[in-house]
Amino acid sequence: MPITVGQDNAKARKTLSVNGKSISYYSIPAATEAGFGDFSKLPAALKVVLENMLRFEDGGFSVSTDDIKAFAEWGANGGKNPREIAYRPARVLMQDFTGVPAVVDLAAMRDGIVGLKGSAAKINPLVPVDLVIDHSVMIDEFGNPRAFQMNVDREYERNMERYQFLKWGQNAFNNFRVVPPGTGICHQVNLEYLAQTVWTDVDQNGDEVAYPDTLVGTDSHTTMVNGAAVLGWGVGGIEAEAAMLGQPISMLIPEVIGFELTGQMVEGTTGTDLVLKVVEMLRAKGVVGKFVEFYGEGLDRLPLADRATIANMAPEYGATCGFFPIDDETLRYLRNTGRDEDRIALVEAYAKENGFWRGADYAPVYTDTLSLDMSSIVPAISGPKRPQDYVPLTNAKAAFRQEMEETFKRPMGKEVAVKGEDYTMESGKVVIASITSCTNTSNPYVMIGAGLVARKAAALGLDRKPWVKTSLAPGSQVVSAYLEAAGLQEDLDKVGFNLVGYGCTTCIGNSGPIQQEISEAIAEGDLVATSVLSGNRNFEGRISPDVRANYLASPPLVVAYALAGTMDINLATDVIAQDKDGNDVYLKDIWPSTQEVADLVASTVTREAFQSKYADVFKGDEKWQAVETTDAETYDWPATSTYIQNPPYFQGMGTEPGTISNIEGAKVLAVLGDMVTTDHISPAGSFATTTPAGQYLLERQVQPREFNSYGSRRGNHEIMMRGTFANIRIKNEMLDGVEGGYTKGPDGEQTSIYEASMAHQEAGTPLVVFGGEQYGAGSSRDWAAKGTALLGVKAVIAESFERIHRSNLVGMGVIPFEFTAGDTRKSLGLTGEETVSISGLDTIQPLQEVPCSITFADGSVKEITLKCRIDTAPEIEYIEHGGVLHYVLRNLAKS
Repeated sequence: MPITVGQDNAKARKTLSVNGKSISYYSIPAATEAGFGDFSKLPAALKVVLENMLRFEDGGFSVSTDDIKAFAEWGANGGKNPREIAYRPARVLMQDFTGVPAVVDLAAMRDGIVGLKGSAAKINPLVPVDLVIDHSVMIDEFGNPRAFQMNVDREYERNMERYQFLKWGQNAFNNFRVVPPGTGICHQVNLEYLAQTVWTDVDQNGDEVAYPDTLVGTDSHTTMVNGAAVLGWGVGGIEAEAAMLGQPISMLIPEVIGFELTGQMVEGTTGTDLVLKVVEMLRAKGVVGKFVEFYGEGLDRLPLADRATIANMAPEYGATCGFFPIDDETLRYLRNTGRDEDRIALVEAYAKENGFWRGADYAPVYTDTLSLDMSSIVPAISGPKRPQDYVPLTNAKAAFRQEMEETFKRPMGKEVAVKGEDYTMESGKVVIASITSCTNTSNPYVMIGAGLVARKAAALGLDRKPWVKTSLAPGSQVVSAYLEAAGLQEDLDKVGFNLVGYGCTTCIGNSGPIQQEISEAIAEGDLVATSVLSGNRNFEGRISPDVRANYLASPPLVVAYALAGTMDINLATDVIAQDKDGNDVYLKDIWPSTQEVADLVASTVTREAFQSKYADVFKGDEKWQAVETTDAETYDWPATSTYIQNPPYFQGMGTEPGTISNIEGAKVLAVLGDMVTTDHISPAGSFATTTPAGQYLLERQVQPREFNSYGSRRGNHEIMMRGTFANIRIKNEMLDGVEGGYTKGPDGEQTSIYEASMAHQEAGTPLVVFGGEQYGAGSSRDWAAKGTALLGVKAVIAESFERIHRSNLVGMGVIPFEFTAGDTRKSLGLTGEETVSISGLDTIQPLQEVPCSITFADGSVKEITLKCRIDTAPEIEYIEHGGVLHYVLRNLAKS
């Protein structure tokens, strides 16, 4: 359908001629000439947002002339002007873990609008939406030639209900496409195929318009595509649904931190080593809610694959995005990945004409800057619990031993026999080594590097240690094409890194079970088993329930650690293993040179490979084509399904919004610490029979082998409510030393979070949650907010919030508050026995401070002030309606 833009504005709308074809665009230099202000020194990332304002100005899109002028003021004010604006991305990207609940919501909204006497057909995406199924494959089988097919077969067995539902959605909704399982990871498919850098469409006047490619995605690592100068970031599914239904994204004009890269990577280092250092530096800098733009002469020697790796991990360094401007390398990548030559010519012409090009004279104004000489980068890993916990490889052994003493409080050297095996388990042993995730499996330099390490190791007779579960899950089928063309897949197979599937696998918690006897030995000895993965997340409880320490590393280092079998080694200098003749083998003996890698990349990563693998990207294999579904306009919810259920959000909803009420006499559901991630709040991985979710499935005759994962069951609110605050490593400070989803019920006795919340809701008691710093860090997981809301939590009170989760809470009608005046849960001595009342909400304004009364168990009362993190005026309306989707639904029903 045509895009709707603002009025044909002669002040900014111009025509560009490319390869003999004329195309309209909105010119930033023309806007300067027309008197809007001087935009010449704006960073390219911010110019993308400015162009969005120019394109929608005066068209009834909540964009005013003052919004445009605010960008000139941003530059004049040294990179600061936090004005609220309404931003409209060109498209939306989803993956199936977050996409299934989004489509569930859309289906429920169709039922809801019919209940409000409206038309179901009004519930349709207004912008293009692509959903890539990449989160569902689990590593049940590994280390043999059958692994890929067996894992695919199990994926379809487990997920057929979900796939039937998604196929229904593809048929039922306009502007909605599904990329089938086994194609690749959504961010790599986006980078390699969907993204165009400059987008084109026909407007309501029938004119073709060029504009920057922009998107939001229901996965936090949507930021990866910023490596190709496409502005995108992760939002919760709730916010994405609103965006696809025509609602603008309300945001403040961000600060932009300039990150200068100089020098050149040295022999023996990888893009992964670089990004781990960048993450450490930017976390220390503090860039939450800000754009980061990379610049400097070092970019002239930084391949786009490495740029994408850095952009991918923006959520790990806390930024909204990490952006790389358009330059010659952008054009080279677009050409090499099979983009149309006319598109490439348009990207170059548009970027140069409209001020987006990074040339030798590129010198914008930034809010603040920092710099890194890439020649200083050394091989590194990160862990054991956070991506920003950077460890140089030369210090890895000492750092692990320090973690054992200080964090895990366990001794080294304790050995436990493994039943039926001739080896023992001890703390530090690597039980999972996985080349996985969008972050690095999109990068041919590190993937070819991993293959060459495997080749050299196999030639010496080396193999993975027998206790290591190894896996290779490429980000796209193109990766397999070039590994096979280089003859490297055969070498990877020899050391256990057989293809297990195309998807996120270990990085999202789909690592599958490790050998039962090894698991039993770990539990018997209360050992700290480790994993090494080429992913972006290593939060507690995410990778495997058997593993306590998780380390991020480059794919070549993942292979090396599989050969060594332990983290208790100085991999940089110690002997890894003995070769077939009994000689000592060191890392330097199996590490490829930069030239070896570059030569193979040049000869095997070809334009033809990309064009071939993406020729029928939406078609899928025979299994996908055989999935049967219906063509009904509304979904026929299967009553017995344990995967897909009609959520309660819109049932019985009236036509008018409510009001925001003060919170009176709320009880505390949980008191949580710093860096509580969305993985802690809503885990994605496996769960046990003893959990509320496990009990729910057992009651419905679902056997444990068929439990699948929390992530795969996000279309069923009954499962997800029971899984909220249920991570096996979460620590509720209301209980002493207890891990897992527990709290005190109304009777003061320990019980599950779910059971306590149900008891409080039955009694009509509102609930609050207390937290520390960076509450809600990590994935853009809407169920972390949905589950919180369905448990009856009315407010979350923390020291600070990560961007996406704060927005998601508001989108579900839960109010976020921040402590003020130095107050914290610790300084207030909170135990969870308190009663909380918050007033001033009936007249709330954005970012207003409100009084809070805390009554302690002994009857004493403490009055404090909280900052309400309802940040914008539209968010007040969302809360009044009970959430952003309720707001959209009522408006659509009235229109």
